[in-house]
Amino acid sequence: MLRSLRFRLTAWYLLFFAALLVAFCGFLYALLARHLHQRLDATLMADAHTALRLLRDEISEQRGNVPKAVGETANKIRSKDTLIAVFENGRLLGSGDSRTAAGLAGVVAAKGSTPEPFSLSLPGRAGSESRAAVLRFGWGGHRYWLLRLVPFTPVAAQLRELRHVLFIALPLALVVAGIGGFLLAASLLAPLVAMSEQTARIGEKNLHDRLQVGHPSTELLQLAGAFNDLLARLDRSFETMRRFVADASHELRTPLAVIRGETDVVLSRERSTEEYRGSLEIIREEAKRLSLLVDDLLNLARADAGHRPLRLEEFYLNDLVEECCRSVQALAAPKRIQVTCSCSEDVPFRGDQELMRRLVVNLLDNGIRYTPDGGAVSVRVETQTASIRLVVSDTGRGIPPECAERVFERFYRVDQARSRGEGGFGLGLPIAKWVAESHRGTLELSSTSERGSTFTVSLAR
Repeated sequence: MLRSLRFRLTAWYLLFFAALLVAFCGFLYALLARHLHQRLDATLMADAHTALRLLRDEISEQRGNVPKAVGETANKIRSKDTLIAVFENGRLLGSGDSRTAAGLAGVVAAKGSTPEPFSLSLPGRAGSESRAAVLRFGWGGHRYWLLRLVPFTPVAAQLRELRHVLFIALPLALVVAGIGGFLLAASLLAPLVAMSEQTARIGEKNLHDRLQVGHPSTELLQLAGAFNDLLARLDRSFETMRRFVADASHELRTPLAVIRGETDVVLSRERSTEEYRGSLEIIREEAKRLSLLVDDLLNLARADAGHRPLRLEEFYLNDLVEECCRSVQALAAPKRIQVTCSCSEDVPFRGDQELMRRLVVNLLDNGIRYTPDGGAVSVRVETQTASIRLVVSDTGRGIPPECAERVFERFYRVDQARSRGEGGFGLGLPIAKWVAESHRGTLELSSTSERGSTFTVSLAR
């Protein structure tokens, strides 16, 4: 459960929401506390100035009797837990509560020059905090200090009530957020769960199926699209593999059937030496074809598995091409096909000489096989600044446009009606393409027409 993506998403969401909510509540509490303090201070200063005006009026009425004026003023503005007192040089002249005000003389002396309200605790009243304001005024040549004090209790009660509300609301909000986050995570992950269930039902027999996602987000569409592309590639790979196995089995079955048939015929009765020799020659030729086919299949299998490392060495590519042209003369002579090689300079190259020879021979063999009697096959080596181009052309029948993209597929033949002996196994061009790509190059059918085809190998120098 703890490793569930849904649980972890909910936990991270709840953690972030809790931090945000606590920060917001703290900010709200501090803002409200500051506002209440400012409002209390504004009220306190207004009351202090009101009390000072009343006191001045009373002093005038009492003909300068400050203590009596203070008493009269205190009686007029008396309210619960409020206090007014007047001091002269640290001595209490009068107050609404003389016993409480008597202990504040030192505070008034210390704060007398501060125009801002301040907090203090009343003597003899533990835990009773109040806000006080001190105003200086003069009368009859004397300097006096008026102390106005209001309780902090209402503000403290409001803040305490707010704390109680926050302490109750915060856990409830987190519970609701946790439930909502869990449901939200479940809703967001539902398409992924559906995709995983669909994926679990896809096997090698139904690779053509694709993931269906209803009204997902852009990210899930991209994920589904990428996975569907992967399934399409796997489907093509499996189809290629099945076709490869079927074609390989068919190619292997033909020479084996010939060998078995000749053996059965020879063993059916006693035969002459010439008949035995003729049958053995047929068996030898089919065995050679079978050996070549197995070698080609083994090379392709090693190439696909990456188990055929290149044996790199320095050699001249033009010399190798000329040797290949001489080696295929035996194939070209019976059909009176002219094989020409064109290279005006030495072309040094670093690569696997055996594989490069196989590439050139396969291209020449392909041209000779599909060129009518009396035709021509040419090969030329062209050098450029950063690459080498090997161009093999023939005067054969050409390759139809609809077949041009498939000529490099294994076991594919343009003319499926041609015999295996005339058309080969259909592995020459795929092997040539693999050799070119293993040398960081390309092999392309660069042009085709009714008068022949041209294959171009591009290699990095």
